[in-house]
Amino acid sequence: MNILVKTDTADIDWQAIADTLKSVGMAHFSAEKHKAAFEASYCTIFLYDEEALIGFGRALSDGAYQAALYDIAVLKNYQGKGLGKLIVEELLKRLQGFNVILYASPGKEMFYEKQGFRKMKTAMACFVHRDAMTERGFTE
Repeated sequence: MNILVKTDTADIDWQAIADTLKSVGMAHFSAEKHKAAFEASYCTIFLYDEEALIGFGRALSDGAYQAALYDIAVLKNYQGKGLGKLIVEELLKRLQGFNVILYASPGKEMFYEKQGFRKMKTAMACFVHRDAMTERGFTE
C-alpha cells in the first residue's frame, strides 16, 4: 500500500466520493453537491492508494477558533489500517488552536475517542430529515 495524501480539490472524482459515503452507510448526495461542499470547506484531505481514491474528510471553520469535521470515510476494504486516524490527524494539523466538533455515526464514537474527542453533554442538532436521524440513532 502506497498512500498519497492530497489536500486540494482539483481533479477529484466526485462520484467516487458519493459512492464511498453510500457504501459505508453515511449521508450521501449527488456528485455535484459533494463537489460544492468540499470546495467550500476550510480544509480537505483525500487519500489515494496509487491512483485509487480510498478515503477522505473535510473541515468547516470560521478561521479563528471554531471548526467541525465532516464526511470522514474510508473504503471498507481499507478500514482497520489506520487510514481514518490519518485523515483525522491531517485535518487536526490544519486546525491547531481551534475547538473542533463532529458528529459520529452511531457505533463509531470509540474511534473518535481514541483521537482525543469527548462526548458533549449539550450538543443539539436540527436536521432536515429529523425522523430519519432519530431512526438511525443520531438524536433522541
